[in-house]
Amino acid sequence: MTKKTIVLSVIALLLGAVYIYFFTDWFSTQTIQITWQVRPTRPSKISRDSKAAPVCPVAFLLRGKFKLTSVKVVAAEEFATNKHAPPLWHLISDSNSPPTKAFEYGVRIPGMKPAVPRKQADPLEPEVSYLLMVEAGKIKGSTNFFTKEFAQRTPR
Repeated sequence: MTKKTIVLSVIALLLGAVYIYFFTDWFSTQTIQITWQVRPTRPSKISRDSKAAPVCPVAFLLRGKFKLTSVKVVAAEEFATNKHAPPLWHLISDSNSPPTKAFEYGVRIPGMKPAVPRKQADPLEPEVSYLLMVEAGKIKGSTNFFTKEFAQRTPR
């Protein structure tokens, strides 16, 4: 091989490496994109104090199916000052959980169990900001959400 061929080959390899690094996602960290929705059609099934008004359930949709290893909900205001805030709902996978695309706050997710045995999800308060954090192995995602007070509709 001539000197010119070697130099051109090295330049082609460098340009290929630059392209792969900047224009592909081979070296970027993946995240789980989460959307949430308040479901105002019925009250949440999570029991609250009898004097407190019921709240609407909150559903979460993941962009893609993931084998979740951890789902945790904390109060956003408390988490801002204390990264070890006690979770309101914390599930972990002790085995190989099936791919999940959607779930509802406080409802059992197949293949997952409470991090603290027999601990149920704490009830949510209306108009309070919460933080949902999910993990699927090394892939993580989070979103802030809130719920609203359930308004009973009167029939016409």
